[in-house]
Amino acid sequence: MEAAVAPVAAGSGPADDASRLFAKPDVVHERRSDGSIIIRSRRELGKVPRCLGVLLERWAVTEPGRVFLAERDGAGRWRQITYEETSRAVNAVAQSLIDRELGADRPVLILAENGIDHALMTLGAMHVGVPVVPVSTPYARLSQDFGKLRHIFALVQPGLVYVDEADRYARALETIGATAVEVVASRGSLGATRVTPFSTLMELRPTPAVDAAFAKVGPDTLAKVLFTSGSTGQPKGVINTQAMLCANQESIAAAWPFLEDHPPVIVDWLPWNHTFGANHNFNMMLRHGGTLYIDEGKPVPALIGRTVANLREVSPTVYFNVPRGYAALLDHLEADEALQQKFFARLDMLFYAAAALPQSLWDRLERLGRKVRGAKVPFVSSWGLTETAPLGTVVHFPIERPGNIGVPGPGIAVKLAPVGDKLEIRVKGPNVMPGYFKAPGLTAQAFDEDGWLKTGDAVRFADESNPAAGLLFDGRTAENFKLSSGTWVNVGMLRTAVIAAGAPVIEDAVVTGHDHDEIGLLIFPSLSGLRGLCAELGADAGLDAMVGHAAVKAALAAGLKRHNAAAQGSSMRIARCLIMTEPPSIDANEITDKGYLNQRAVLVKRAALVQRLHAKVAATDVIEID
Repeated sequence: MEAAVAPVAAGSGPADDASRLFAKPDVVHERRSDGSIIIRSRRELGKVPRCLGVLLERWAVTEPGRVFLAERDGAGRWRQITYEETSRAVNAVAQSLIDRELGADRPVLILAENGIDHALMTLGAMHVGVPVVPVSTPYARLSQDFGKLRHIFALVQPGLVYVDEADRYARALETIGATAVEVVASRGSLGATRVTPFSTLMELRPTPAVDAAFAKVGPDTLAKVLFTSGSTGQPKGVINTQAMLCANQESIAAAWPFLEDHPPVIVDWLPWNHTFGANHNFNMMLRHGGTLYIDEGKPVPALIGRTVANLREVSPTVYFNVPRGYAALLDHLEADEALQQKFFARLDMLFYAAAALPQSLWDRLERLGRKVRGAKVPFVSSWGLTETAPLGTVVHFPIERPGNIGVPGPGIAVKLAPVGDKLEIRVKGPNVMPGYFKAPGLTAQAFDEDGWLKTGDAVRFADESNPAAGLLFDGRTAENFKLSSGTWVNVGMLRTAVIAAGAPVIEDAVVTGHDHDEIGLLIFPSLSGLRGLCAELGADAGLDAMVGHAAVKAALAAGLKRHNAAAQGSSMRIARCLIMTEPPSIDANEITDKGYLNQRAVLVKRAALVQRLHAKVAATDVIEID
């Protein structure tokens, strides 16, 4: 059963008129003598609430029966909770945390997948000023040494740990010493260790202490600590204040006014330990009285079917995903007309972020949208970091191809600072973190002498004569490299191009060649793509057998040859590649749980493979491209 939101008929409504979707960009810019450029939005924020709890209480009064969250239960049915029910449960959880004397120095550590109980614990804690620390579940499920989890637990020193499935995390919790504090679980047990059932927290009757604590929560209150995935070191804890979270939502609301007219309905898998899924998407539902259907699927072969099943039942009004998620979904969308109709039925907007989107994916989605709706469904993006809560720039105008990350959001300013041959984007605004958790040294390094947050991301103008046309993502300032000839290689641009050219073999790739004569690729293959190319090996074929199959090598070489034929100069030509048979390691920071690669960490961990790839005499498993 879907939420009570009026559907938008195909071929009508805001999806056909960008002026009804977006506020017109209004930016000013200033070129300074040091070569930097300041760009700011002249659009002002609406009134920023003092905390997220104000938004929840507003909807509990004005739209008490509207569904806020829905998730699949054990029988596969949708379990739904309204705004009024959420408010009651949140206040009960808040009372239980007050009784335990939790607070800023005794936060709640959360180790759980997205779920209603997870949401209630988060909102209940923040309601009374208790910070939450949601942690990436792969740190406990996929890690071998639990090094990152141990680091986070020791740094945070939580007063309570919440898990959804106690049995799933038993070994991790025991190993890092987390069973020394109270463990609250929605399900399961920890053997001899006592576990508090989450359901008992919701049985309490709130006292006036809850209202008193809620009244003290203000803009500077620490709401949560989100940990970055890091590059080659330990994760850094980003302080998220209530002001950051609320101001960010007001910036989104000012840029995308259609959200006021169409309370959003989303089907979303993006994890809540990340700023995209939590601060951007989850909080957007709170800001606009929307409905979030929690998607237990993920963009991997074993779980994408769950996403498809959810989208067969629920038509989103806005759809958020990362490029890898769109790639996994498109194979199903293109093969199923009923799924197409359901997906696009009332879709106001498509959105991607977190990584560069290949043009081929953009084109495929646009074709499907035109086929079903008879008109283009707007496809936009934004840019930001965990440190900016997350939106820093946003697209709120029509764009014709991927790569444009928009203009500074309302209330936000950016500085484009020359760094080498690049312009680094730096940020100021109410959305920017005050610093890293218990890390004053790292905090000092994060800001320049004028107080701008340094991001390490590079941008350039889409149109030098018109800053309102947006900025184009231009890779990382420290990611690009020079060949031995002195030629610069734009890693971000090249990576996107070769992923598209190497389909269906390439799922992701790392560009190599620093101080070498030619460019190479370390390729992480698409399992579904490999199976399609060598189906005769059978469904149980091992990765080594598929990687070495002649059809796989031929398809990859043909795609990269076509890329080279269209390339202009040595900075875009691929000379050789090596297909990885060892998946990226989360312990080595090679991959995040959203599925994107850390170029720097891969190059460090696989330095020997890079040297092998660029050896004068090519090894037998190195594929040379003419």
